[in-house]
Amino acid sequence: MTLLPQPGRCAVVGVLNVTPDSFSDGGRYLGHDDAVGHGVALWTEGADLVDVGGESTRPGAERVDADSEIARVVPVIRDLVSAGVLVSVDTTRARVAEAAVAAGAAVINDVSGGLADPDMVSVAADTGVPWILMHWRGHSRDMQTLADYVDVVAEVRAELSAQVDAALRAGVRAEAIALDPGLGFAKTGAHNWALLRDLDALLELGFPVLVGASRKRFLGRLLAGEDGTPRSPSGREDATAAISALVAAAGAWGVRVHDVRRSLDAVAVAAAMTGG
Repeated sequence: MTLLPQPGRCAVVGVLNVTPDSFSDGGRYLGHDDAVGHGVALWTEGADLVDVGGESTRPGAERVDADSEIARVVPVIRDLVSAGVLVSVDTTRARVAEAAVAAGAAVINDVSGGLADPDMVSVAADTGVPWILMHWRGHSRDMQTLADYVDVVAEVRAELSAQVDAALRAGVRAEAIALDPGLGFAKTGAHNWALLRDLDALLELGFPVLVGASRKRFLGRLLAGEDGTPRSPSGREDATAAISALVAAAGAWGVRVHDVRRSLDAVAVAAAMTGG
């Protein structure tokens, strides 16, 4: 049982970055009207959830303060909810999450899995909304220096299990917990592929799993030109959709993507192939 949306297929979560510096669409939706308009468009295209974030988590990104993050996301969340959109908030800060839920956000998507802010677990427990715990080892500025594993699948599973145990001890309900392997967060491309190949290792923990591969750097490197130049983010959508189909067929609860329509098509194919 889960408190997350259950559309009868792999869920498609649309990305809405209200930031100036996200790797793929930084600055495009920083204005309030642009952000709300894009969120409504994602929902109209069929997104099951629109994930609103006000702080870039790309490798090397600098942090913004909590007040700035709240000012970016809360008005957008409030207006999206008023328009009938189901919204999650993408944040590592308890104060931002609490304000977002008060504005109508139905899910907390925490890329730090509760490790960046010790108060986040209390907010998750007190609000009772679903909490997506991503595998995380450090903030964006230096996270790639932490990509050191002997067995990435076993270590990510163990570290996520520890995050789940801490959440349960603090009073978060099991049905409110979901997991994310954290592709690209303190991971090399090889680590990402290993986690995708062995997604069952996370599914066996018994919680819904969200996969966020959309437009990420490891796809750009996979699709590099003959001169070795990585494919630009806008040229990674077909590869993103392929991953959406594959992880949907493997049993992932959801995929977090920039292009909702392509991944909806991909998960529909996966559902037909697997009899889902």
